[in-house]
Amino acid sequence: MTTNPSPHLVTGAAMDVRVPVRRGRLVLRAGALLAALSLAAFAAWQALPHGLQVAARDVRIARVAPGVFRDEIVVRASAEPLRAIVLDSVESGRVEEVIAHDGQHVAKGDLLFRLSNPQRNLELLARQTEYAQQISNLATLRVAQEASRSDHQRRLADLEFALEQARKQHARNAGLAARGFLSAAALEDAADKLAQQRRLLHDERASSAAEEQVRVRVLQQIEGVIAGLQAGLKLVNATVDALAVRAPAAGVLTDFRLLVGETVRPDQRLGRIDDPQRFKLVAQVDEFYLSRVAAGRPGQVVQDGDKYPLRVATIYPQVKDGRFTVEMVFTAAQPPVISPGQGLDARLTLGEPARALLLPPGAYAGDGGGAWVFVVAPDGRHAERRTVRLGRRNDTQVEVLSGLAAGEDVIVSGYTSFGKAGQLELTK
Repeated sequence: MTTNPSPHLVTGAAMDVRVPVRRGRLVLRAGALLAALSLAAFAAWQALPHGLQVAARDVRIARVAPGVFRDEIVVRASAEPLRAIVLDSVESGRVEEVIAHDGQHVAKGDLLFRLSNPQRNLELLARQTEYAQQISNLATLRVAQEASRSDHQRRLADLEFALEQARKQHARNAGLAARGFLSAAALEDAADKLAQQRRLLHDERASSAAEEQVRVRVLQQIEGVIAGLQAGLKLVNATVDALAVRAPAAGVLTDFRLLVGETVRPDQRLGRIDDPQRFKLVAQVDEFYLSRVAAGRPGQVVQDGDKYPLRVATIYPQVKDGRFTVEMVFTAAQPPVISPGQGLDARLTLGEPARALLLPPGAYAGDGGGAWVFVVAPDGRHAERRTVRLGRRNDTQVEVLSGLAAGEDVIVSGYTSFGKAGQLELTK
């Protein structure tokens, strides 16, 4: 049997009331959650390393700044004598006596040392004997020629007298024949005798001239031989005199260490004579400047506050150990205190000053003045690799051509420890 519920029965359905949702609170909660997640992600990202970690204290940082680039370099140079004469031995022999010593001031012609060489003395004696023999032969030949010349002159005198007698006889015979006192045959004999005397005189004169030419040629040849012997004798005398070695110029004797009894060979370096008054500077320059250093470039040396101008005199472009050699000479006065081997700082000017972006010198990466650098971020905790182009440089400045702006910070210390890293994280 079914019964109907009473209308006064309480069921609780009337208690379920729909409440409207408040959306603003949900958005705030979602935003807070998202912010918390972002903050946690950022903190986690910050905690993770970004790039190669490098201690900030181990790098050197410089700021790119505009300024005036001074196109000059400072090189360490050593002083050397401006003029030096090398002492080489031109003769071999045994050192008999050493007169001078290393470091001594010598005058031109001063005796330095003396050698002994018996072979040279024998050669000198042989040349003297040969020369004396040829002189004797020449004197004998001249005596013989003078005797022959005197004999020819006597014969010429006799023939000239006979010709004159024949001419007079022929003239008398011609007068007698004209008056009929002498026959034609006698006159003809007189004429023939006159002609014969003339031929004899002519032949004698021709013979005498020919002999004179032969004598002259023979004398010239012998005199030439004697002149050659005399030159050879002078040469041998010079070689003997060279055994006593003298100073070719005035100066300071350097690297001279001969000992008595030592054997000297030809072309052996024995030392040198330096000019004690004038000096030049020799410097080793980095090959980076080889194309920019030219003869005639000006420079200066500062000593005790005074400036001494100089110029590049000679360049030796052969590169050794990354450097080439230049020689510089003073254009006016030189420092009063200077000695061979002394080190001096020379400043060379390579061009005119110009406005540019500048960095201090450093061990930048790449060849030819730098291909890339690490630029430090504004937060000072990161550095990023950037391609740049660097130009001229001196001892305190490097010219920035492109890739950097004024005010940016750049790591200027060595990059060899960074490897191929693209980013750096600078840690405390």
